[in-house]
Amino acid sequence: MAVAAGAAGLWSEVNRCGQNGDFVRALKSVNKILQINKDDVTALQCKVVCLIQNGNFKEALGVINTHTKVLTSDVIAFEKAYCEYRLNRIESALKTIQSASQQTDKLKELYGQVLYRLERYDDCLAAYRDLIRNSQDEYEEERKTNLSAVVAAQSTWEKVVPEDLGLREATYELCYNTACALIGQGKLNEAMKKLQKAEELCRQSLSEDSDVTEEDIEAELAIIHGQMAYIMQLQGHTEDALQLYNQIIKLKPTDVGLLAVIANNIITINKDQNVFDSKKKVKLTNAEGVEHKLSKKQLQAIEFNKALLAMYTNQADQCRKLSASLQSQSPEHLLPVLIQAAQLCREKQHAKAVGLLQDFAEQHPASAAEIKLTMAQLKIAQGSVTKACMILRSIEELQHKPGMVSALVTMYSHEEDIDSAIEVFTQAIQWYQQHQARTNHGCCVFQPKSAVHLSLIREAANFKLKHGRKKEAISDLEELWKQNPKDVHTLAQLISAYSLVDPEKAKVLSKHLPSSDTMSLKVDVDVLENSHGATYVRKKAGKLTGDNQQKEQGQGEVKKKKKKKKGKLPKNYDPKVTPDPERWLPMRERSYYRGRKKGKKKDQVGKGTQGSTTTGSSELDASRTASSPPTSPRPSSGAAVSATSNVIPPRHQKPAGAPATKKKQQQKKKKGAKGGW
Repeated sequence: MAVAAGAAGLWSEVNRCGQNGDFVRALKSVNKILQINKDDVTALQCKVVCLIQNGNFKEALGVINTHTKVLTSDVIAFEKAYCEYRLNRIESALKTIQSASQQTDKLKELYGQVLYRLERYDDCLAAYRDLIRNSQDEYEEERKTNLSAVVAAQSTWEKVVPEDLGLREATYELCYNTACALIGQGKLNEAMKKLQKAEELCRQSLSEDSDVTEEDIEAELAIIHGQMAYIMQLQGHTEDALQLYNQIIKLKPTDVGLLAVIANNIITINKDQNVFDSKKKVKLTNAEGVEHKLSKKQLQAIEFNKALLAMYTNQADQCRKLSASLQSQSPEHLLPVLIQAAQLCREKQHAKAVGLLQDFAEQHPASAAEIKLTMAQLKIAQGSVTKACMILRSIEELQHKPGMVSALVTMYSHEEDIDSAIEVFTQAIQWYQQHQARTNHGCCVFQPKSAVHLSLIREAANFKLKHGRKKEAISDLEELWKQNPKDVHTLAQLISAYSLVDPEKAKVLSKHLPSSDTMSLKVDVDVLENSHGATYVRKKAGKLTGDNQQKEQGQGEVKKKKKKKKGKLPKNYDPKVTPDPERWLPMRERSYYRGRKKGKKKDQVGKGTQGSTTTGSSELDASRTASSPPTSPRPSSGAAVSATSNVIPPRHQKPAGAPATKKKQQQKKKKGAKGGW
């Protein structure tokens, strides 16, 4: 009785703590009950629930697996599946749910979540539709939100056009999911409007709660802003997108999946530039738990960008390691092989890169076209244009495409291989003729002589005419004329070609040309002359007409000689003074030129060996210097300057203080240089 009374008290404690949400104390009471009876099914169930509420999923799963005899799958299937789901054991959770004998609403809800994580979107959509149809409770809005998330995932990852589910976008979650579905369809402007509406609804709903701060609101809006930045990036507004991405990173959101996606998008914007920033951002993609937050395609894109970043940062071994790992995970994917080939090209191993691509094309024929296009590009980069043409012509599904024909003809023309270029045209035209013949016996897929077919024939004819192949061009032009006998341009080309080969035939065909009366254009000359574009031409023509009239009037008259204009005289010209007869000669060639007169200081510069002087001894004699007249006037004396040629006139002299000033400037420069040292 004492034991029973004690257990009853513990159960009441467990009940009270459970209602208050205090699962830590409830767990302690449950453990005491299990000490009394370790196989109590209710106590074990309560213990598992308490551990789940406290976030101890691994321990809860351990309790379930330890007491399998007591806790059968019928009793605790939901709790076991939920623990496995939270521990990211998704496949195990699916098996647990499917093995349950009774599918409760809780299990169906969890089943939908498991299918979403497994990316089985069709089954997930059906599960949520069944839940919404057969349940009515307070969680209906959440189920609709999950349903819209499934539709958005289908549109984004499987490129499925979503059906209109008729969901009312009353919450910001529903608006956000609708925007994601629109992005998957490529309707970026509509998606941006939905995201703006989602932001507005989010602010309204969170601002009603007084406990929510502005930082909490910004953290909740981070995922919406991240999607806005992604739309900006897709639209080419990379600067705005980059700014918004960096703002979200500064908020330090707790969602590691969001941070990984934003970091990856920044790396794609940086490309081969700003690699140091990209190396910092790539660390965010390696955070713990990222692989459980993102879809397989998102994780794959991140790994591709890691390999490309390793290539851009010259980490060849790391690039090869990552690309090889990606290839083992997705053997049929093109990108790992293309990254390996690009790395080999950076190492100047072009032949090895082409061999790698060739092997992949042989192993995966479905991707051979894309691989061969890359091989042709590598050959062109090496200068092997002819080999590149051979590779392109081996792509059977693209041989007849106008773009491929144009590229091949251009390349062969560059190599001056006109015969091969004409052969390309001929093969493409024959391909359309064969398909036209097939459609005549069965369902009409191609219209007889389609626009593409006729366009190729015309281009072939023009090409042959340009390169002097008149005879070969005639058959093409005749085919075009038969298709459209009213085509005057084609008829003119045909006559031109025949005129060099068969003039008689050209004369016969020329009879089919329309007369000049039928070709007259109904043009209103007055309207044409008064148009805006003819104003300038009319004014210019008027001037030319006036000149022509003057010329016509003076045709019979003798041409008059043009009068020479009088030259301008200088301002100081004096008609009384006879001009210098040698004024037209250069100064050095005039008879009175005496050479350039040098200053006194320059005459004293020594030009001999060190210590010698060019100055005469008479100039250094003090007795002669005292009696000789000064060579230049002193400022204080009014003596006249002698007329000898050795004396420098005052107007040619430098100011007295000029040398001293120069020395001062040199001293200042020296001081400045000294301070710089």
